[in-house]
Amino acid sequence: MPFHVVLHCPEIPPNTGNAIRLCANTGAALHLIRPLGFELDDRRLRRAGLDYHEWTRLRVHDDLASFFDQIVPTRAWALSTRGQRYVPQARFSAGDALVFGCETAGLPAGELARFADDRILRLPMVPGNRSLNLSNSVAVTVFEGWRQLGYPGSDLPLPPPL
Repeated sequence: MPFHVVLHCPEIPPNTGNAIRLCANTGAALHLIRPLGFELDDRRLRRAGLDYHEWTRLRVHDDLASFFDQIVPTRAWALSTRGQRYVPQARFSAGDALVFGCETAGLPAGELARFADDRILRLPMVPGNRSLNLSNSVAVTVFEGWRQLGYPGSDLPLPPPL
């Protein structure tokens, strides 16, 4: 399994549905941290995740501390617009946790404080914009990390360098 994708208090069902589908297709595990802004049987969540729910390793945790007590990732990275390093500058390892905040507020300051400054990453954006969509941020980050690992478990052999 390449990564543990952690969504802290997700609020919008289609974003989580998209993450379910992404995790099924990349071999990542998905962890949701309560409270959730929806029920897991929400039709919008189901529609966005299509029929990938059965192929996704999904766990729900009461809080981020419970996640870290139950799952011991290789390393943990926080994704935040407050990060000083870009995602491609990180060197990911199999088993790393990628922790994302909720759509409207990101990771709370108290949770972000769990991470050393060099473990808080951001995605580049043009100046003047606030943030990217959560499911897009998850996809870009997971694929960058999966690329670094050589796409283990994918259905195609690694192509030669350009």
